[in-house]
Amino acid sequence: MARYTGAVCRLCRREGTKLFLKGERCETEKCALSKRAFSPGQHGKMRVKQSDYAVQLREKQKVRRIYGISEHQFRLYFKKADRSEGVTGTILLQLLERRLDSVIFNLGFATSRPQARQIVRHRFVLVNSRPVNIPSYQVKTNDVITIKTDEKKSKFIREMAKLTKDKTIPEWVSVDREKLQGKISRLPERDDIQFPVREQLIVELYSK
Repeated sequence: MARYTGAVCRLCRREGTKLFLKGERCETEKCALSKRAFSPGQHGKMRVKQSDYAVQLREKQKVRRIYGISEHQFRLYFKKADRSEGVTGTILLQLLERRLDSVIFNLGFATSRPQARQIVRHRFVLVNSRPVNIPSYQVKTNDVITIKTDEKKSKFIREMAKLTKDKTIPEWVSVDREKLQGKISRLPERDDIQFPVREQLIVELYSK
């Protein structure tokens, strides 16, 4: 599967908003968007009026890049949301938030979603006492997420937890930092997703 290997700060500049792909660096003056708040490239500073399609596309790209998934994966999530009962855009965001790598990030065991993805892939994580190394794994209500007790792994996660000690934990999960354990109290609702996204634009884009 194709994976973006370029400078991730360019993605934030392209979308015109912080995607928090580099963890704590995004909160400092070193953030590329803070230094150069315009799109990368020769014509980045030019102001171009965007068409409705361009606005919709940028919103889709922003969400896809936040969660670090491919276009194919994103389209599958949308199809699943479209087939489900309820508001398609809200269900789409719920499916993305329920990814195991996103849960690890929300619990404060990683400083960014890319780092959380690596933690899952490197077999740091147990779900209901069973090892899971699939970042796209969909958590369910009452699932218990635990970091393996391997000394080297748990030490690394504790260091990450210290860096994120002031992070606001979403209400749909609970966390015990001492035990390096979290629990899914309920499924996420639209109000639990704090970053700015207009999901209706994505629905309009795929409905054409």
